Amino acid sequence: MAEDLAGAGPPPQSAGLKPNAIGFLDALVIGLNSTSPAYSVAAVIGPVVALVGIHAPGVMLASFVPMLLIASAFYYLNKADQDCGTTFSWVTRAMGPWAGWLGGWAIAMTGVLVVGSLADVAVTFALLALGLDSWVDDDVLRRLLTVLLILVMTAICVIGTEVSAKVQNILILAQVVCLLAFAVVALYRVYADTGTLDAVEPSISWLDPFGAGGASLTGALLLGVFIYWGWESAVNLTEETEDSATAPGKAAVWSTVILLVTYVAVGFAVVAYAGAAYLAENAAEEEFIFALLAEEAMGGWHWVVLLAVSTSALASTQTTIIPASRTALSMARRHALPAHFGRIHPRFRTPDVSTWWVAGIAIAWYLVVSEISSNALFDSLTALSLLIAFYYALTGVACVVYYRRHLTRSVHHFVLIGLGPLVGAGLLAWLLVESVIDMSDPANSYSGDSWFGLGPPLVIGIGIAVTGVVIMVVRRLLAPVFWSERPGVVDPSLVDGDGPGSKES
Repeated sequence: MAEDLAGAGPPPQSAGLKPNAIGFLDALVIGLNSTSPAYSVAAVIGPVVALVGIHAPGVMLASFVPMLLIASAFYYLNKADQDCGTTFSWVTRAMGPWAGWLGGWAIAMTGVLVVGSLADVAVTFALLALGLDSWVDDDVLRRLLTVLLILVMTAICVIGTEVSAKVQNILILAQVVCLLAFAVVALYRVYADTGTLDAVEPSISWLDPFGAGGASLTGALLLGVFIYWGWESAVNLTEETEDSATAPGKAAVWSTVILLVTYVAVGFAVVAYAGAAYLAENAAEEEFIFALLAEEAMGGWHWVVLLAVSTSALASTQTTIIPASRTALSMARRHALPAHFGRIHPRFRTPDVSTWWVAGIAIAWYLVVSEISSNALFDSLTALSLLIAFYYALTGVACVVYYRRHLTRSVHHFVLIGLGPLVGAGLLAWLLVESVIDMSDPANSYSGDSWFGLGPPLVIGIGIAVTGVVIMVVRRLLAPVFWSERPGVVDPSLVDGDGPGSKES
């Protein structure tokens, strides 16, 4: 006998989130800003070049493939279930509550791990752009400003999705203009032969990611996946977006395409202007490689690039809070987390409690890890790749499982709903395994320290997973209602675009 799953379909308006608060373009901008394009490129370009040399643009192209395939899964799963919990809700419907809970936990923890670091970068580069280098060296002052920034951006998230979207529109415009200015100036100076470094004219062969091959390619691809992470934030706002069944999914797909063009273009400009040798030598500088290149390429206008990285990290500080807070809200509505995480602010109609909780835990994590060392903070960011690969891969598998009875209806269904997400999940699972192997060696961490004989990033990842399992078991004992939900398959009418629904398998 067919019946709706508990919690299936879009939640009623009484759930509290404000419907139709933003449009497709706003969702697209939020998805783009969540990846923090300028910061992401700045953070990985040096290490990627150190691994694969001039083939860095090719690695950025290759890393795009699994992201696009998983974006397809997000599109079709969102079409079936416009729930702000995204992966949590979808995996629960397709594969059951245990897998769904772990997927939701992974998303929530990515926000906790990265928000503090993003805010720190935003503050640091803003100070550098203003010429306040001495403030950057003052750890207490920089951390205080970082905490204040997190609080301000969290408040904007709580005040309303419309306000958040307007702020994001301004920040993405400033970021893109600054990035394009750098790319244009750098490439012009390469072809005009007026560069100050060992410039190399770009070649189409740089798009071959297999030029370096071997373990170097694997390591570079892991970094490449990181720079695309975050585009799905648009889907977490599905309940607050116009045309919620399709617009958020389309925004997610298009954001990956726009990111591809941006990353490859800037990658070409950076490698061409600086040369592989210079970038490899300065790979340890991480995001500060842009600060070095900005001064070389743009002289007195170097603050433009510093501003790009700052606005990029600032935008992502805000948007990264969104997936974690909305996921916690969705989990609370389904009794997978305590009910107070599902509170909606009566005036602003945003999940204020879960949003402030995410910010509070993120601030505590940032302060504690920063006190250990700056390298420990970088190690916690490296652990992100485990969580990212896990919940993206889980989403890809959930799409195939949920639509399994309809994959042979047409070539379109088989490729875009079945084969594509499955291949994307397989690639990410492979990268997950490679990450675990790589992180097991303490020498591969930023700090080089050994925690229990393993690299700190792997220990952090294992710790988060174990903590999640413990909390999940406790919730199962205290509030078993969520674990009574049974997995199902997509409603046949929805496959043809008639409307949302699900039916029991």
